[in-house]
Amino acid sequence: SRFETCWPALMKDSHGVIIIFNPDLPSHLKEIEMWYSCFVQQQPLLDSQCLLVAHHKPGSAGDTENLSLAYPLNKLKLIHSNLEEDPEDVRMEFIKYFRSIITIINESREREEMSIIS
Repeated sequence: SRFETCWPALMKDSHGVIIIFNPDLPSHLKEIEMWYSCFVQQQPLLDSQCLLVAHHKPGSAGDTENLSLAYPLNKLKLIHSNLEEDPEDVRMEFIKYFRSIITIINESREREEMSIIS
């Protein structure tokens, strides 16, 4: 893509990756594999630092039950967002995700401090 030259700058020192996609588009399902590979595996980040958001457009069928992603994407936390029906649910999931990222950052900072001391 034409933005690939910017990717290293985007990735530098990042602590988390949120991938939002439209589950109704087969092309998106292929693309998220590429985003995961570039932004999570090559960094490398933990799978717990990545959040997948299947965003259902208003009026779409929104088949949340039958979205099965292939390995390695099926290891990731996946939430369905439908802002018409349940915006509060999505908000709570985001808060949980951000809390988990903060925990990871704090733990790695403590490890660094301990290694400097010892």
